Amino acid sequence: MTAVGRVRRESVRMHAAELFEQKVKPPEVARRLRVSPKSAYRWHQLWQAGGALELASRGPSGSRCRLSSRCLENLAAYLEEGPAAHGWVEDQVWTAARVATLIGRKFHVSYSVSGATRLMHRLGFSPQVPTRRVAERDEQAVTVWREATWAEVKERGRPAGATSASRTRQASPAVRPEDAPGAGEAAPRS
Repeated sequence: MTAVGRVRRESVRMHAAELFEQKVKPPEVARRLRVSPKSAYRWHQLWQAGGALELASRGPSGSRCRLSSRCLENLAAYLEEGPAAHGWVEDQVWTAARVATLIGRKFHVSYSVSGATRLMHRLGFSPQVPTRRVAERDEQAVTVWREATWAEVKERGRPAGATSASRTRQASPAVRPEDAPGAGEAAPRS
Protein backbone atom coordinates (compact mmCIF):
# COMPACT_ATOMS: atom_id res chain seq x y z
CA MET A 1 0.00 0.00 0.00
CA THR A 2 1.27 3.47 -0.80
CA ALA A 3 1.93 6.15 1.78
CA VAL A 4 -1.08 8.09 0.45
CA GLY A 5 -3.28 5.02 0.96
CA ARG A 6 -2.06 4.59 4.53
CA VAL A 7 -2.71 8.26 5.33
CA ARG A 8 -6.22 8.07 3.89
CA ARG A 9 -7.00 4.88 5.81
CA GLU A 10 -5.69 6.47 9.02
CA SER A 11 -7.81 9.57 8.44
CA VAL A 12 -10.93 7.45 7.82
CA ARG A 13 -10.38 5.56 11.08
CA MET A 14 -9.94 8.80 13.02
CA HIS A 15 -13.11 10.17 11.45
CA ALA A 16 -14.88 6.96 12.50
CA ALA A 17 -13.66 7.52 16.09
CA GLU A 18 -15.14 11.04 16.02
CA LEU A 19 -18.47 9.67 14.79
CA PHE A 20 -18.51 6.97 17.50
CA GLU A 21 -17.94 9.71 20.12
CA GLN A 22 -21.04 11.44 18.71
CA LYS A 23 -23.00 8.20 19.31
CA VAL A 24 -23.35 7.39 15.60
CA LYS A 25 -24.03 3.67 15.09
CA PRO A 26 -21.62 1.48 13.02
CA PRO A 27 -24.01 0.98 10.05
CA GLU A 28 -24.35 4.75 9.67
CA VAL A 29 -20.56 5.20 10.04
CA ALA A 30 -20.06 2.62 7.27
CA ARG A 31 -22.50 4.48 5.01
CA ARG A 32 -21.00 7.92 5.66
CA LEU A 33 -17.37 6.83 5.28
CA ARG A 34 -18.08 4.42 2.40
CA VAL A 35 -16.55 1.41 4.12
CA SER A 36 -17.95 -2.05 4.74
CA PRO A 37 -20.21 -2.55 7.75
CA LYS A 38 -17.81 -5.27 8.93
CA SER A 39 -14.98 -2.70 9.12
CA ALA A 40 -17.21 -0.22 10.94
CA TYR A 41 -18.22 -2.82 13.56
CA ARG A 42 -14.59 -3.89 14.03
CA TRP A 43 -13.51 -0.26 14.47
CA HIS A 44 -16.38 0.28 16.92
CA GLN A 45 -15.20 -2.66 19.05
CA LEU A 46 -11.64 -1.29 19.05
CA TRP A 47 -12.90 2.19 19.91
CA GLN A 48 -14.96 0.83 22.82
CA ALA A 49 -11.91 -1.06 24.13
CA GLY A 50 -9.43 1.81 24.04
CA GLY A 51 -10.78 4.92 22.37
CA ALA A 52 -9.35 6.67 19.34
CA LEU A 53 -5.81 5.49 20.13
CA GLU A 54 -6.87 1.92 19.36
CA LEU A 55 -7.78 3.01 15.83
CA ALA A 56 -4.41 4.68 15.22
CA SER A 57 -2.13 3.02 12.69
CA ARG A 58 0.62 0.76 13.98
CA GLY A 59 2.72 1.34 10.86
CA PRO A 60 3.04 -0.67 7.69
CA SER A 61 2.30 -4.35 7.93
CA GLY A 62 4.53 -7.11 6.66
CA SER A 63 8.05 -8.09 7.51
CA ARG A 64 10.84 -5.55 7.76
CA CYS A 65 13.52 -5.29 5.13
CA ARG A 66 16.38 -7.59 6.08
CA LEU A 67 18.99 -5.31 4.54
CA SER A 68 20.26 -2.17 6.26
CA SER A 69 20.15 1.16 4.45
CA ARG A 70 23.91 0.84 3.76
CA CYS A 71 23.37 -2.62 2.25
CA LEU A 72 20.52 -1.26 0.11
CA GLU A 73 22.85 1.47 -1.20
CA ASN A 74 25.47 -1.18 -2.00
CA LEU A 75 22.86 -3.35 -3.72
CA ALA A 76 21.76 -0.41 -5.88
CA ALA A 77 25.41 0.15 -6.85
CA TYR A 78 25.80 -3.56 -7.72
CA LEU A 79 22.67 -3.43 -9.87
CA GLU A 80 24.01 -0.33 -11.65
CA GLU A 81 27.20 -2.25 -12.51
CA GLY A 82 25.13 -4.77 -14.46
CA PRO A 83 24.88 -8.57 -14.41
CA ALA A 84 28.15 -9.15 -16.30
CA ALA A 85 30.14 -7.57 -13.46
CA HIS A 86 28.75 -10.26 -11.18
CA GLY A 87 29.19 -13.31 -13.38
CA TRP A 88 26.14 -13.36 -15.68
CA VAL A 89 27.67 -12.76 -19.10
CA GLU A 90 24.96 -14.34 -21.27
CA ASP A 91 22.89 -11.14 -21.36
CA GLN A 92 22.55 -7.81 -19.61
CA VAL A 93 19.25 -8.53 -17.87
CA TRP A 94 18.65 -8.45 -14.12
CA THR A 95 16.07 -11.09 -13.35
CA ALA A 96 14.54 -11.37 -9.90
CA ALA A 97 16.19 -14.79 -9.48
CA ARG A 98 19.60 -13.30 -10.25
CA VAL A 99 19.04 -10.45 -7.81
CA ALA A 100 18.00 -12.92 -5.09
CA THR A 101 21.22 -14.88 -5.78
CA LEU A 102 23.29 -11.67 -5.73
CA ILE A 103 21.80 -10.67 -2.36
CA GLY A 104 22.67 -14.10 -0.97
CA ARG A 105 26.25 -13.92 -2.27
CA LYS A 106 27.00 -10.36 -1.17
CA PHE A 107 25.00 -9.98 2.04
CA HIS A 108 24.44 -13.59 3.17
CA VAL A 109 20.70 -12.99 3.40
CA SER A 110 18.12 -15.24 1.74
CA TYR A 111 15.42 -13.55 -0.36
CA SER A 112 12.67 -15.20 -2.37
CA VAL A 113 12.20 -14.30 -6.01
CA SER A 114 9.06 -12.29 -5.21
CA GLY A 115 10.86 -10.55 -2.34
CA ALA A 116 13.74 -9.66 -4.66
CA THR A 117 11.22 -8.24 -7.15
CA ARG A 118 9.68 -5.99 -4.48
CA LEU A 119 13.14 -4.91 -3.35
CA MET A 120 14.15 -4.08 -6.94
CA HIS A 121 11.03 -1.94 -7.39
CA ARG A 122 11.78 -0.19 -4.11
CA LEU A 123 15.25 0.69 -5.44
CA GLY A 124 13.84 1.90 -8.77
CA PHE A 125 14.76 -1.13 -10.90
CA SER A 126 12.49 -3.51 -12.75
CA PRO A 127 13.38 -7.15 -13.36
CA GLN A 128 13.87 -8.65 -16.83
CA VAL A 129 13.99 -5.38 -18.71
CA PRO A 130 17.21 -4.85 -20.66
CA THR A 131 18.46 -1.26 -20.78
CA ARG A 132 19.52 -1.58 -24.42
CA ARG A 133 19.49 -4.07 -27.26
CA VAL A 134 22.21 -6.72 -27.28
CA ALA A 135 25.19 -5.62 -29.40
CA GLU A 136 25.51 -9.08 -31.00
CA ARG A 137 21.94 -9.07 -32.34
CA ASP A 138 21.80 -9.69 -36.09
CA GLU A 139 18.67 -7.94 -37.39
CA GLN A 140 18.96 -9.52 -40.86
CA ALA A 141 19.08 -13.05 -39.39
CA VAL A 142 16.06 -12.27 -37.21
CA THR A 143 14.08 -11.05 -40.23
CA VAL A 144 14.99 -14.13 -42.28
CA TRP A 145 14.02 -16.43 -39.41
CA ARG A 146 10.65 -14.68 -38.98
CA GLU A 147 9.79 -14.93 -42.66
CA ALA A 148 11.06 -18.45 -43.37
CA THR A 149 11.17 -20.55 -40.21
CA TRP A 150 8.38 -19.01 -38.14
CA ALA A 151 5.83 -19.46 -40.94
CA GLU A 152 6.63 -23.20 -40.97
CA VAL A 153 6.70 -23.62 -37.20
CA LYS A 154 3.61 -21.61 -36.38
CA GLU A 155 0.65 -23.89 -35.72
CA ARG A 156 -2.40 -23.22 -37.81
CA GLY A 157 -5.67 -22.68 -35.93
CA ARG A 158 -8.69 -24.91 -36.27
CA PRO A 159 -11.12 -24.20 -39.10
CA ALA A 160 -14.12 -22.12 -38.03
CA GLY A 161 -16.66 -24.91 -38.53
CA ALA A 162 -14.75 -27.52 -36.51
CA THR A 163 -15.91 -26.29 -33.10
CA SER A 164 -19.27 -25.90 -31.44
CA ALA A 165 -20.45 -22.70 -29.82
CA SER A 166 -22.40 -24.65 -27.18
CA ARG A 167 -20.66 -27.65 -25.69
CA THR A 168 -23.26 -28.30 -23.00
CA ARG A 169 -26.28 -28.91 -25.19
CA GLN A 170 -26.25 -32.22 -27.06
CA ALA A 171 -28.11 -32.97 -30.22
CA SER A 172 -31.52 -34.52 -29.70
CA PRO A 173 -31.67 -38.36 -29.88
CA ALA A 174 -33.75 -38.18 -33.05
CA VAL A 175 -30.91 -36.64 -35.07
CA ARG A 176 -28.16 -38.90 -33.72
CA PRO A 177 -26.79 -41.61 -36.01
CA GLU A 178 -28.22 -45.07 -35.26
CA ASP A 179 -24.88 -46.43 -34.08
CA ALA A 180 -24.13 -43.46 -31.75
CA PRO A 181 -24.21 -44.01 -27.97
CA GLY A 182 -27.66 -43.29 -26.55
CA ALA A 183 -29.39 -43.28 -29.94
CA GLY A 184 -33.01 -44.22 -29.72
CA GLU A 185 -33.03 -44.36 -25.88
CA ALA A 186 -34.85 -41.16 -25.13
CA ALA A 187 -37.90 -39.77 -26.81
CA PRO A 188 -37.25 -36.58 -28.73
CA ARG A 189 -38.50 -33.38 -27.16
CA SER A 190 -41.41 -31.74 -28.80
